[in-house]
Amino acid sequence: MSRQLLPTATPARTRAAVRELLRPHRGLALAGFAVMAGATAVGLLTQPLLGRIVDLVTDHRPAGDLTLPVVLLAVVTAVQGVATALGMTLMSRLGESALAGLRERFVEHALLLPLDRLEKAGAGDLTARVTRDVARVADAVRSALPELARSGLAIVLTLGALALLDWRFLAAVLLAVPVQAATARWYTSRAVPLYAKERVATGAQQQQLLDTIGGAATVRAYGMQPAHTERVTLRSRAAVELTLRGVRLVLGFYSRLHVGEFIGLTAVITVGFVLVRDGSASIGTATAAALYLHSLFGPVNTALVLLDDAQSASAGLARLVGVVDEPVPAIAAAPTAQRTAPLVTLSGVGHAYTAGRPVLHGVDLVLRPGERVALVGASGAGKTTLAKLVAGIHRPTAGRIDIGGEEPVESGGTVGLVTQEVHVFAGSLAGNLRLARPGATDAQVREALERVGALGWAQALPDGVDTVVGDGGHRLTADRAQQLALARLVLADPPVAVLDEATAEAGSAGAQVLEKAADRALEGRTALIVAHRLSQAAAADRIVVLADGRVAESGTHGELLAARGPYAALWLAWSRSRGSHTTTDTNATT
Repeated sequence: MSRQLLPTATPARTRAAVRELLRPHRGLALAGFAVMAGATAVGLLTQPLLGRIVDLVTDHRPAGDLTLPVVLLAVVTAVQGVATALGMTLMSRLGESALAGLRERFVEHALLLPLDRLEKAGAGDLTARVTRDVARVADAVRSALPELARSGLAIVLTLGALALLDWRFLAAVLLAVPVQAATARWYTSRAVPLYAKERVATGAQQQQLLDTIGGAATVRAYGMQPAHTERVTLRSRAAVELTLRGVRLVLGFYSRLHVGEFIGLTAVITVGFVLVRDGSASIGTATAAALYLHSLFGPVNTALVLLDDAQSASAGLARLVGVVDEPVPAIAAAPTAQRTAPLVTLSGVGHAYTAGRPVLHGVDLVLRPGERVALVGASGAGKTTLAKLVAGIHRPTAGRIDIGGEEPVESGGTVGLVTQEVHVFAGSLAGNLRLARPGATDAQVREALERVGALGWAQALPDGVDTVVGDGGHRLTADRAQQLALARLVLADPPVAVLDEATAEAGSAGAQVLEKAADRALEGRTALIVAHRLSQAAAADRIVVLADGRVAESGTHGELLAARGPYAALWLAWSRSRGSHTTTDTNATT
């Protein structure tokens, strides 16, 4: 399946997003800027005071005359240090507040993105954005933003101070500006597209690693190691080449900066020499001008060097904003009272993940209101794909699915999906359940647990339903985690339920418990069950056998056994395996 990476925002949209993030914190921004400006202005008194000391020494004034400027220097240093620390704190707080807002929006949208969109992009793309890109932006906010603000203020105010000393000193310093401006323009024009390509290449590299490592068993089984190794090598080489291009770009950037420094220094020293010789300026004034120029080296170089971090962070920020702007489905309203189980109709349904390679072919199927239909078949027959289509995760590439007069929509509230992969979030057991219905009362939480047979062990936990589970908390076994998922289904109360091997993680001892829990959770719902065990299929109202993406046969358990077709063969093999005390699923037996 060809990858369709998640979008990257345009520079204009990225700037607009930054303004949106900063708008709620305007007061903090103004306060931080004002304090930083005051600290910088106070610090600029250092050079004139040093120049005054030079003049006093040159004029052979008494040592006592040096006391006042020296004391003032100490006061200036102390005030500047305190004000700078406060200003940097305010600017850091501003950056962290904006970053927190960005993270919240990113996570919110990432969680709401349709699963088929994530599958098309690949897990590596989203993983790269949520790790590398977020880290780059966070680093820039914590270090680059305060320093950039401080450097910008220092540059502007220092140039103003040079103009107050003598306009010719300012003119001399400005000779370096064209070189530095050209350097910045040269760098930014190359850095933005280069860093964007590097992010894309890194995402492709991570996706290939995930595909290769995650499918290691299949890769080895079909002897595909050389092909996958070559793909990993190509993706890695592309990422490394772009990184090296970035290193060469930075080296050229620094080289050009040094040229500007030398031009400015030569010009100021020359102007100072001429003015002192003509009597237009004192040695102290020329010294102050030289010190101002020297103090400019740091802020100018810092501002320009931070362009590297800024461009890198802006590329990452554009990728994050791209996810934030990606359309997401509307969140379904909270379930109301018990809803009537609808009719589910599949008409000529076909689906292909890759053009020309269909997984399902013309599937016609009707699930009557309240009916439970079990899907069985060999691995690769299309059971999970059909389940995802009914759940609204994918849209069929052919045909139509109708649920109560509407097409299925992911997170639409009509269809509830439970798979064998259940995530238990770090938090209370009750909190995990309320993910399905945030406003559920304690009584409703306990009722849901009781319905799936989990209330007994839940109340036996150290703090009952308030016990912290998940990472860092009480660990739930696989079968208890599945009961938790089924209890979520009860709380969400969708009229249609899809169970995709939802009891597969339970061992033989817990299989009957989970099957009974699933049976009770499905009461009153139209249900499609991808059966892991044929005992679960036998208990269904009807069984549909899929083979090569087509419906091979359909009927009740008794009817299919009497027909002596594919299902009868599956049942015979499964029954024999149970007789030998071996737990076997339909995939293994076929």
